[in-house]
Amino acid sequence: MALLDIVLYPDEILRMESSEVDVFDDDLKKLVNDMAETMYDAPGIGLAAPQVNINKKIIVVDIGSDEETQRVGQLYTLINPKIVESSGFIKYEEGCLSIPGVREFVERPSNVKVEAQDETGKQIKVEAEGLLAVCLQHEIDHINGTLFIDHLSGLKKKLANKKLIKMFGTSKG
Repeated sequence: MALLDIVLYPDEILRMESSEVDVFDDDLKKLVNDMAETMYDAPGIGLAAPQVNINKKIIVVDIGSDEETQRVGQLYTLINPKIVESSGFIKYEEGCLSIPGVREFVERPSNVKVEAQDETGKQIKVEAEGLLAVCLQHEIDHINGTLFIDHLSGLKKKLANKKLIKMFGTSKG
């Protein structure tokens, strides 16, 4: 396994819609393993292929363990994921490995059902709530060229853009 370089805002790949994966081979399994290693090393709880300069619909997510809810960490590898159902409402503070130093509260559905494939091509379904639902939506946004800052209200978006201009010298959001 190898660590991959994380692409930083405002790199154009972060705004591109990714291509579907149609070849499920050892190269894909290696990429998924490298993405997971990169995510854990960052450290982060989710990573999409565009964030490592790969224009493919691949995400890895692991929100970790939570003693309060007795949840044990689990790595989700989703290829060609699609949200097929959502409900509820949650406001959660989000950050992004590709936009270091920016964190904002984002409103999203609190429950999602996602259909995808695993790294062998097998169809899978994931039902998620709370932080896992937020993380899945955040990463699926990435493969569709959307960033979490795109979900902010007018004033918050202006403030985030000012911060991005200060940090990166530009804003494309």
